[in-house]
Amino acid sequence: MDPLILSRLQFAVTTVYHFFFVPLTMGLAILIALMETLYVRSGNEQYKRMAQFWGKLFLINFAMGVVTGLVQEFQFGLNWSNFARFVGDVFGAVLAIETLVAFFMESTFLGVWFFGWNKISRYAHLATIWLVVIGSQLSALLILIANSFMQQPVGFALQDGRLVLTDFLALMTNPHVVYQYAHVFFASLTTAAFFVLGISAYHLRKNWDDDFFQRSFRIGLLCALISSPMSGVTGHAQGVHKLFTQPMKMAAAEALWETENPAAFSLFSIIDEENQRDVFTIRLPGVLSWLYFFEMQGEVPGIKNLQEEYVKQYGPGNYIPPVTLTYWSFRLMVGAGLLMVGLAGLGTLLVLTRRLTRVPLFLAVLVPAIILPYIANSTGWLTTEIGRQPWVVQGFMRTEQGLSPILTTESVLFSLIAFTLIYGALMIVDVYLLAKYARRAPEETRVGAY
Repeated sequence: MDPLILSRLQFAVTTVYHFFFVPLTMGLAILIALMETLYVRSGNEQYKRMAQFWGKLFLINFAMGVVTGLVQEFQFGLNWSNFARFVGDVFGAVLAIETLVAFFMESTFLGVWFFGWNKISRYAHLATIWLVVIGSQLSALLILIANSFMQQPVGFALQDGRLVLTDFLALMTNPHVVYQYAHVFFASLTTAAFFVLGISAYHLRKNWDDDFFQRSFRIGLLCALISSPMSGVTGHAQGVHKLFTQPMKMAAAEALWETENPAAFSLFSIIDEENQRDVFTIRLPGVLSWLYFFEMQGEVPGIKNLQEEYVKQYGPGNYIPPVTLTYWSFRLMVGAGLLMVGLAGLGTLLVLTRRLTRVPLFLAVLVPAIILPYIANSTGWLTTEIGRQPWVVQGFMRTEQGLSPILTTESVLFSLIAFTLIYGALMIVDVYLLAKYARRAPEETRVGAY
């Protein structure tokens, strides 16, 4: 337990905690904006009540996201000062725009939306929530541009031991961003959809004739039907892209030790990392090649072969990420995603055949299913970040090189414990508040009224 391990654990804890709130903020803002748009266009008061009810839950989640997100940037200077100096010229511009433009835009117009009920016109009020949507999406995009630079550096030059930004347009149009943002966008919509579905199902189990939650349920179901399979499609496209830009990550995600052509897909593997082999494995011949190349052949590089290549390219060292963690994180993400696709499809079938009321068990399952997108989101980020180890900037800086030089084990251990306890308390508060207001009737949980 040295400062490097503890600092990595601390950043992992704070990042995963923060990312619990981000996808719901991004996705739920869109659904609320759609509900208010339906109200303004139709004049149906039910849609106004829906925007107000879900808006209250959105505000609780947004506040927690802001609190947990503030810590992230401080850690760059405190725990990872060498990394901050190395990429500061590149990161500084992106993070400054995210804070001064996107976050301020999002939070400002959210305040106007919250306090503006019955004070500004309906169309002006509707514009504020759509500006919140734009701000939240822009904020996410800029953060992902920064992260994509760590995964696939572009638009820079190495000068005096630092990366210097030379092409801002190349940075903003990094090919990795296209795949990563698309995947996060649909994952956030899926998170919001199952959040709305679960809470609506809770109320419908008590009163099926509740028109408010019937409408909410249908909106959530339609969103889930579109976004959950699209999360899989965009995630797969991102994986294909990474096969060529981060092949070691994808080899670790499959525990593929040797280069294969055609490559087999691992259904289940018990991994012996020390001896670089599988103790037990069930593999489908040729399927991994088909997933990448859409044919039952195609070479997929293995971990051992990539390690040899990296030693020749970057010098002596271990370039293999934690294979077991990467392998199982990837499978938990995919498994949770497939469950959500199945639930969205089954729900649509039950609604179209008017049999939803005859299957109360389905509504009961949707309540705990709220956790599924959170499992997928968290394990997806773990796959992304653990899988690129030992790099903090792919090909240019190893993780241990980015650590602050004056850290002590005691100081990092103290801050790790403190952050874990504080964030744990915040999570309990967030879940308590969301559950408290989600169980209430719509008239008791709203942000205002015209």
